[in-house]
Amino acid sequence: MRLDKFLKVSRLIKRRPVAKEVADKGRIQINGKIAKSAASLNIGDLITIRFGNKIVQVKVLDLRENSRKEDADKMYEIISEKRLGGEDDE
Repeated sequence: MRLDKFLKVSRLIKRRPVAKEVADKGRIQINGKIAKSAASLNIGDLITIRFGNKIVQVKVLDLRENSRKEDADKMYEIISEKRLGGEDDE
């Protein structure tokens, strides 16, 4: 499955054009390598996404062509989530 489609179906990023733009700007890595939006994903891959001042790392658990909102979070497992710069909210 394409990276941009996975991000949309899993609802990590709400819209596919936004997922494509983020990936094509080099802000997403698959298994430690910068990935473009058309990169192919496999179960077990680690995806690292840089959202502004936050970095999220997830592991791909399932690849589905579509999913319901309540099932979307079963497609991935959050490995880590950290803020960059600034103070922690904790």
